[in-house]
Formats: sequence, structure tokens, C-alpha cells
Amino acid sequence: MGNDMAEAEPTAKRRVTIREVAERAGVSMATVSRVLSGNHPVPASTRARVLRAARDLDYVANAHARALVGGGRKMVAVVLRQVTSPFYAQVAEGVEAEAAARGWLCLVGTTGGDPQRELEFVQLMREEGARLVVLVGGVVEDDAYRERVAHYAHALDSSGARLVLCGRPAPDPDIPALVVEFDNEAGAHAITGHLLSAGHRRIVFLGGLPGNTALDARVAGYRAALAEHGLPPEAAHVVDCGLGRAAGHRAMTQLLKETPDFTAVFAGDDMVAAGALRAISDAGLRVPHDLSVVGYNDIPLAEDFNPPLTTVRTPAEELGRAAVRIALRDPEHAAGAHHLLGTHIVVRDSVQPPPPDATAPERPH
Repeated sequence: MGNDMAEAEPTAKRRVTIREVAERAGVSMATVSRVLSGNHPVPASTRARVLRAARDLDYVANAHARALVGGGRKMVAVVLRQVTSPFYAQVAEGVEAEAAARGWLCLVGTTGGDPQRELEFVQLMREEGARLVVLVGGVVEDDAYRERVAHYAHALDSSGARLVLCGRPAPDPDIPALVVEFDNEAGAHAITGHLLSAGHRRIVFLGGLPGNTALDARVAGYRAALAEHGLPPEAAHVVDCGLGRAAGHRAMTQLLKETPDFTAVFAGDDMVAAGALRAISDAGLRVPHDLSVVGYNDIPLAEDFNPPLTTVRTPAEELGRAAVRIALRDPEHAAGAHHLLGTHIVVRDSVQPPPPDATAPERPH
């Protein structure tokens, strides 16, 4: 990928000039200026030619380039999959709070998980002179993702800006990006250990999403804890239903009908747990008397679930704050740096030992 990136990222060493854009488009520098400023009428065909040349050369408009030479605008952009997720909202709040405390502006963009929208937002923020662009949340780390993030990192770096990966790993430690994440695997290991210590041995992981960096780490922690307690690999039961309340409800409903032989559920996040709790209640069962349930993230509503949910507290707001604080505190050394924040269990009322005979309760048919 290194050679491909060198070809795809011509500005990694030197900023492209307006003269080069003019030469590529076959027009004068004045025409390029008029097109890019948008303040003067230009024939549509000429405008298209100039914009294509600017895009091909990865050109950043001079007005913004001048601002970046002076250190960039005091602007942080945070890019989320969605704002309706409590976890993403808390991270964004942390980014905004830290930015505001420093007198910086924070802009929030959502992608809906669409890589093209993510690309367009990052490019827009680069052109607007944002000094930090923060990408939040777990991802499916495939070749396309690795190439895309390397491109973002080098393109922003060439503009005097910085890419921050928040809650997701860097695809290559050599790219100029700061990584701030929490220890998903350790948190999952600890909460699985909590269930095992309560006497559970048939524990379902509900909410897998193969390839997703955050969930794969949680599944790894779950499997490791089972193995440490002497359980064979086949004791692990991972249901790949993805995240969200609806996904948790569907998967739990199906599980209770088809595979009832379990005593505890480890939900991939608290919203999956919310769906699972509803499905268990719909089936006429009680938590924790019939089944124990734990979650992940400790969203604000988790203590208001019925019953209040035992879960892993992830420092979501601090994750956002740290992303800004670390990047601005030491910008020269932020590139390639990796900061790992800890997690801890919050014990509430959704776990108790399994029935005395250690068998799963009879499920309604």
C-alpha cells in the first residue's frame, strides 16, 4: 500500500500551487482563482475542468492554506456514524467541551456508516482549515479502510492539520495520526469474569459484528475469560447480530426460541442489552432471576433499565476530551502516538448466580 499511497497523495511532501492547477486545466491562474472563489461567472466547461484539475492534484485553496500556515483555524471537526447513539453523543460532547474550553469551534458531521460521506466531510474540513479532524467509533478494518485512513492522515498532515482516531485503531503505526481509545478487550474480559465468578458457565455474547474493531476486541476478551476459567473453546457462543436495541431484541427473541440452554447474556453494548431485556420480559422471564444480563459502555440510561444494568463503563466523554487535549498539548509528537484509556465494571442489579441445579430455566414454548 505504501507505493499506492505515494502516488495517490502527491501533497504529502509539498503543497500544490495554483500555477500547477492552472497548467493542468489549461487556463490562466486568474481563471483558477475565479473558479475557486466562486465570486465571478465562469463557463461551466471551464469550471468543471478547473475543479477536476484541483481534485486530481489534491489542491487546497490558497485562502485556507494561508490560514493553515499560521497554525490553522481554531476548529475541530468530529465525524460520527450517528448522533442518536448515546456513546457517540457522549464522545462528541467531550470533544466539544474541550474545544470550547480552549476557545475553539467544534463542528459535528455524521456519515451513517457511508465511507463516501466520510471522505467528503474530511475533505471539506481540510479545505475549511480545521486543525483537528476526529473520527469516532469502531470500524470494519479492511483494505479499503486502511487505504482511506492513510490518505486522510497524509492529506491533513500536508495541510498542517492532524487526524485523530478516537475509539478505533490506526491501520498503520507509521501514518501521521493520533490514536486515543479504550481497552475493549480488558473490559470484556472483566465483565465476563464477573459472570463466571457468579457461577455462570453458559454465557452468550450477543452483538458480534465480524471485522468491527471494537466488537472483535470485546469478543476476544470474552473468549479469553472463558478459557482462563477452564472452559473449552466451544463454550463460547457468539451471536453476530450487530448493535442497536432492535438488533438485540430480535436476536434475543430468536435465541430464547431456538437455543435456550444458557444462563447469562453479555450484550455487545447497552443498547443491545436494552433490546435483550425487553425480549426476555416479553417471553415471561425475569432478570436476574431467570437470566443474568450485562452490557457495555454504561450509557446514562443504563441505571434506569429494569433492572438497573451491570455493565462496563467506558470513558466516552473523556475519550473525546483526551482526543483534543493530547493533540493540542503536543502536536509535534501526536503523530503516530497511541493512548489507551482504562475501563471498569459498574455493578448493579442484573446479575445473580444461576439456579442451584446449574441448569438453564425452562423456557416457554
